[in-house]
Amino acid sequence: MPRYTLIIGNKNYSSWSLRPWLLMHEGNIAFDELRIPLSQPESKERILEFSGAGRVPILRDGDLTVWDSLGICEYIAERHPEIGAWPADPARRATARSVSAEMHSGFAALRAELPLDCRARHENVSVGGRARADIERIGTIWRECRRHAGGGPWLFGRFGIADAMFAPVALRFVTYGIALDADARAYVDQVLGLAGIREWLSAAAAETEVIDDAEHGRP
Repeated sequence: MPRYTLIIGNKNYSSWSLRPWLLMHEGNIAFDELRIPLSQPESKERILEFSGAGRVPILRDGDLTVWDSLGICEYIAERHPEIGAWPADPARRATARSVSAEMHSGFAALRAELPLDCRARHENVSVGGRARADIERIGTIWRECRRHAGGGPWLFGRFGIADAMFAPVALRFVTYGIALDADARAYVDQVLGLAGIREWLSAAAAETEVIDDAEHGRP
C-alpha cells in the first residue's frame, strides 16, 4: 500500500502539482493521488481539509503534512536518497538547489504571459520583453547545467528535482510554440519523452474543467 497521498489540482493547469508528482512518478515511489479541481465553489474548502495554506500540492505521510512543491520534493529527496533527487557532489548539488529555487521564486513574467495549459496549442503568440528575458535565462540555465553534467540528457546527469521543477516550462514552450535553439529544443524533447509526462498529458486532455483565468488571452 502506498504510504503517501499527494493532493493535486487540475493536471491541465497546475504546474506546481506537476513538479512533485513527476519526481515521485519517475522515482517509482508509490503514492495515492487525490485531484481537487481548482476554481470550483468547493475547491478552497476541500483543500483546507488537508492544509491551512489552502494551496496544492500537498503531501500526506501518515500524520505529517508537507506543502509547497519544492518542500515536498525536498522531503522526498530526504526520505528516498536512492532516487538521487539531488546530485551527490556538493558543488553540483548547490547549483541544482540554486536553479530550482530560481525557478520556484522567479520568472513571474513567463508565468503571467504563458500560463500552463497542456491541452492548448497557440501560434504566433506575442511575448513581451520581460517574458522573453525569462525564456532566454531558462535556456541559459539548461545549456550550462547540461554542459557541466557532461552532456547528458538531464540537467545534472540523471533526472532529479531540478528537472521536475523545469518540466512545466518545457510544456509551456510546446503550448505556445516558443522558438528555441537546438540545445533547448533537445531538452524539451527529453522532457516530453518521459513516461510520467505522457501520462500527465493524457489525463490533462481528458479533463473537462475550464478555468478562464488560466486560459491564454481570456480576461
